[in-house]
Amino acid sequence: MVLGSGDGWWPDAIDPGARGIDQFLAYPEHLGRGLGNAMISAFVKDLFLEPSVTEVQADPSPNNERAIRSHLRAGFQRQGAIDTPDGPAVLMIRRRLLEGQTSQSG
Repeated sequence: MVLGSGDGWWPDAIDPGARGIDQFLAYPEHLGRGLGNAMISAFVKDLFLEPSVTEVQADPSPNNERAIRSHLRAGFQRQGAIDTPDGPAVLMIRRRLLEGQTSQSG
């Protein structure tokens, strides 16, 4: 849950339905095989099974282009640069599609 996570994380959050994710692949030989995209997509799909979840956000490092690309392929949209307790990050959000919507912008 994003709202009320404390310790300097998401102090401006107001949406009780927002969830945050964080993940990593542990072995270099697993990189470049589409595992990040598959993992993120499956995790988000599972989160959206709960009707109260409105959006999922992630905050990869701006230096981690692989993670940023994986989130984009999984339907996240880049929101911009942010500062987190762990340092600079790129805020990325995937919103629940409403009935009849075919993309987050429409």
